[in-house]
Amino acid sequence: MLKNKKLQTILKDRDKKRLFENFFSLLVLQGMNYILPLITLPYLVRVLGPEKFGLIAFAQAFIRYFNILTDYGFNFSATREISIHRDNKNKVSEIFNSVMIIKFGLMIISFLILLFLVFTIPKFRNDWLVYFFTFGMVFGNVLFPIWFFRGMERMKYITILNIIAKGIFTVSIFIFIKEMADYLYVPLINSIGFLVAGGLSLRIVSKDFGIKFILPSFKAIKHQLKEGWHIFISTVAISLYTTSNTFILGLFTNNTIVGYYAAAEKIMRAVQGLLGPLSQTVYPHISKLASESKERALNFIRKLVKIVGGISFVISFSIFIFANFIVNILLGPQYQQSIIVLRILAFLPFIIGLATVYATLFLLGFGYIKTWSRIIIGSSVLDIIFVLIFVGIFPLAHIGVSISWVLTEICVLVLSYLYYKKYSYAYR
Repeated sequence: MLKNKKLQTILKDRDKKRLFENFFSLLVLQGMNYILPLITLPYLVRVLGPEKFGLIAFAQAFIRYFNILTDYGFNFSATREISIHRDNKNKVSEIFNSVMIIKFGLMIISFLILLFLVFTIPKFRNDWLVYFFTFGMVFGNVLFPIWFFRGMERMKYITILNIIAKGIFTVSIFIFIKEMADYLYVPLINSIGFLVAGGLSLRIVSKDFGIKFILPSFKAIKHQLKEGWHIFISTVAISLYTTSNTFILGLFTNNTIVGYYAAAEKIMRAVQGLLGPLSQTVYPHISKLASESKERALNFIRKLVKIVGGISFVISFSIFIFANFIVNILLGPQYQQSIIVLRILAFLPFIIGLATVYATLFLLGFGYIKTWSRIIIGSSVLDIIFVLIFVGIFPLAHIGVSISWVLTEICVLVLSYLYYKKYSYAYR
């Protein structure tokens, strides 16, 4: 009995140490992931101006749909399977190869769709090089198996490789972007960084983890497609009120208006991204913990609510108060229209932070994938309705899009909390 208790204590201490290491790695990653772009942001928005900056933001929003397609639902479904089977090397190899084959197939489909759209729609055809250069991000993203490293709880690799990608982008921006006419180099440089990180990641998977690149069975591929389907549908729905807001704004307005909105949005995502390491680190841990003890997993979630809620509220309140100062320092006088956008979006870190705990960590971690999917899809439908209403009501469309995003995230939070209360009651 004493030996068993001692073993349990050792395992708990090991889990805590691994969680801390993973959290620290992802904290550094997210810090560099968003701090490095914030270093280049003030330079880029001033050199390119709202119009060209808006064009690049619109192209990234458009290409992000292909990232969503190639990611399928693997960032959650494959992460969960890898975390559960990580001690079984043969099973891990089967999962890895099945997912990679699917992703490469989806990338080829994505490129064919891009070719068709770019050469048939004038809005895209006029700036076709921007879209082709930006598509390199999709290729790099396919090569980089973040889901594998998360499932293995080896976040340091994600940290190192992403810093390499962002570092290449940051240094190159200051070297090659000197005037507005250099705007084409921005998506090209960004894609090169992603491709380098992706290539290095495959080498690490092979060398450090001993994963062999073999052809998996059709049954294994079919299983991964089935596992990721509901999350994929929900991820598409999520894009309706994140990526699609920028994309729709660009379709109905112009690149300058997109530039005002995108500049403020990048600041918000930078701040919001600092909370990302918590969910990314904890998700595989809770998935495994929930399979062993639902009560322990719930106690862990309750503690997270207090931590995430407190930290994110302070961050959101500070952004709201200092929005004017932040925009003037980071964006400059050309972007005064971005101040109101930043103030509207200010409380997103607080709202999304809590929603992540209840929706991603609880619902997905405990296996309520269909419920999570229904919440996201339902909220996305509301977002489309909000966008159509508010863009028509407000003379400045970027303000309407900002309000619709906040209202949609509130819906996600409320619905996920209600389901959390309903489902968690059974485990108390």
